[in-house]
Amino acid sequence: MNKLIFVLLALLCLLSASVCGAQTADFDLEKGTVLLNSGYEMPILGIGCFALSDQQAENSVYWALRDGYRLIDTARIYGNEPGVGRAIRRAIDEGFVTREEIFVTTKMWTSDFGNGDAAVDASLLRLGLDYIDLMILHHSQPSNDVQAYQAMERAVEAGKLRSIGLSNFYEPADFDRLVNTTTIKPAILQNETHPYHQSKEMQRHIDQYGTVLESWFPLGGRGNTQKLFNDSTISSIAAAHGKSSAQIILRWHLQAGNIAIPGSSNESHIQENFEIFDFFLTDEEMQQMTALDKNQRFADY
Repeated sequence: MNKLIFVLLALLCLLSASVCGAQTADFDLEKGTVLLNSGYEMPILGIGCFALSDQQAENSVYWALRDGYRLIDTARIYGNEPGVGRAIRRAIDEGFVTREEIFVTTKMWTSDFGNGDAAVDASLLRLGLDYIDLMILHHSQPSNDVQAYQAMERAVEAGKLRSIGLSNFYEPADFDRLVNTTTIKPAILQNETHPYHQSKEMQRHIDQYGTVLESWFPLGGRGNTQKLFNDSTISSIAAAHGKSSAQIILRWHLQAGNIAIPGSSNESHIQENFEIFDFFLTDEEMQQMTALDKNQRFADY
């Protein structure tokens, strides 16, 4: 598909917000970025580090940066922030990326909520970075998540964090509970989101705050990917485009207004997951994908 046709299709999708998702107009599908309410640009496709060992995370992040990824997602509880930091330094030292081009996300774990200021500093130390592009509270925890969020707000003021957000807030009232008692609006809400659990209610709700939805388990998560890959609708669309089911799902995420962070320790899969910027799902195909929503989560956390 030549570039002119691709651009025309992109413009058509931007005009079709009802099909492609309320957030899609904010996504630059050519650059592969979205402008956050914090004023920073964030890549819309990244590498996730959930369930990777420290060494696996180092390898995966290095391969991803080499292949063109610029978004990295890790967390304190994953135990691999040091490996992520080593991969970043290695990629920078080899000269194919700069720190300014990389968007690093990590998350504050619930047991650290009572001392959020120290948790921010500890993540910076483990990552070996001067600042973190995005820090997220890993779960809703009404007893002290406001306290933790306020610590992240202080870190923004101090220049340690650039953007802050939330994860695993699945009810509008719970999201509003925190937003109404803090100052900085969350830039990101990271929830389990995939074709069988499309998170449309939360996506519509957070739009009023300028908050963007980000998907963890964008391909269904370990043990569930084949359920999505073998879905007849997804596999049929994949065959029509000469792409894999994984690539169709990830392309759907971007056109639906979801940042996606598929995780993998497989070098070829990491490369394959990034090769989704050379085709476009039609309005009809997007409608077919939307019809797959079952409000079915695969995880219970």
